[in-house]
Amino acid sequence: MDKLLFGISGLPIYSGIKNINYASGIRYAKSIGLDAMELLFVRNVNVTDKNKDIILKTSLENDFYMSAHGSHYINLNADETEKQKQSMERIIKAMEGLSKVNGRSLVFHPGFYLKDSKAEAYNTIKENLLKLPYKEVDYRLETTGKGTQFGTLEELISLCKEVKSCKLCIDFSHIHARGNGCLKYYDDFAKTLEYVLNELGRPALDDLHIHMGGINYNEKGEKHHLPLSESDFNFVECLKAIKDFDVKGCIILEGPLVEKDALLLKNTYKRL
Repeated sequence: MDKLLFGISGLPIYSGIKNINYASGIRYAKSIGLDAMELLFVRNVNVTDKNKDIILKTSLENDFYMSAHGSHYINLNADETEKQKQSMERIIKAMEGLSKVNGRSLVFHPGFYLKDSKAEAYNTIKENLLKLPYKEVDYRLETTGKGTQFGTLEELISLCKEVKSCKLCIDFSHIHARGNGCLKYYDDFAKTLEYVLNELGRPALDDLHIHMGGINYNEKGEKHHLPLSESDFNFVECLKAIKDFDVKGCIILEGPLVEKDALLLKNTYKRL
């Protein structure tokens, strides 16, 4: 990508538009200065043959970037093979829905360790990822916010090296929460980006998908999202590091204030 985009997770909430949908939400988000939207497929794939054409037309008219967040019911390391297959089916269905509107990145959490060792979970998840069909939609593996969830930065970078259809989604807030508040200063964010650069090369930073937002956590990790102003997540220093590393791609704001905090991120970045 040739620049850094800023967007929201799901539909905007302050538009005043009655019965807002993806098409009207895209138009509104663009009108207030945002560039992207992550469609929420967390419960069901809500791009269908009935609405796909208007979503695609509206996104093209507004030069608007779309990704999607896959189901929360994915565990590629489930104990039962049938549940692994169901997880694969959910990923494929989401990929097909996103491809209908020319979306590029499908974000999801790969799974849980359960009773397996980290190495065992890694190998099972890798085997399942290798089975996924590739149809010009990148599978974005998201760093996770709890210690019970598979998805450290190191694990996901290793998978991205081994599975060509997979790319990285860095959720800085999840990393912060999983590490019980580990990202405090500029150097913490810079070291994270330097690690990505060293392991995956410059192309990874030229097309990076990022999640960011306020977050509440405890020693077990993520609890829930917060407004940026109510969290100790240091988004200003995070954005400084992103700018200094000349990262391109897309930043999606996750949090209850949706477009307000997404604009806060974009405007802060522009002032740095």
